[in-house]
Amino acid sequence: QVQLVESGGGSVQAGGSLKLSCAASGYPYGSYCMGWFRQAPGKEREGVAAIYPGGGTTYYADSVKGRFTISRDNAKNTLYLQMNALKPEDTAMYYCAARGATCGGGSWYTSSRYAYWGQGTQVTVSS
Repeated sequence: QVQLVESGGGSVQAGGSLKLSCAASGYPYGSYCMGWFRQAPGKEREGVAAIYPGGGTTYYADSVKGRFTISRDNAKNTLYLQMNALKPEDTAMYYCAARGATCGGGSWYTSSRYAYWGQGTQVTVSS
C-alpha cells in the first residue's frame, strides 16, 4: 500500500522558515520523481518544486526560486522542502506527490501526471 505522509507544517511569521518532510512507503521511492504542490483556499493546486529520482535535477516555480529548496534522502525514503523567507502568499496546504521515473521536464508541475499523493500539511504565514 502506497503511503505519503507529510509533516512539518505550522504557523510562522513572514520572513521565517519551515522544513517540510514527506515519508514514503509502499513503492520503489528511489525510482520515482517527487514533487511538492500547494493549494490555497479558492485557488488551483500549483506545483512548487520537483526532484528527479537521483536528486541531481530539480525544478522550482518562479514564485519560490531562491527561497525554497527541495531535497530527498533515498536511504530514508523521505522528501524534504526547506522553505526560507516565507511570505503570506505562501500560505497553503502543501502536498507531496510521486510520479514515474522522470519529472517530465516542462510538465513537472502538471498535477495530473503524479500518481500518488499525500494528505497534506498546512503552512500559514502571517504578516
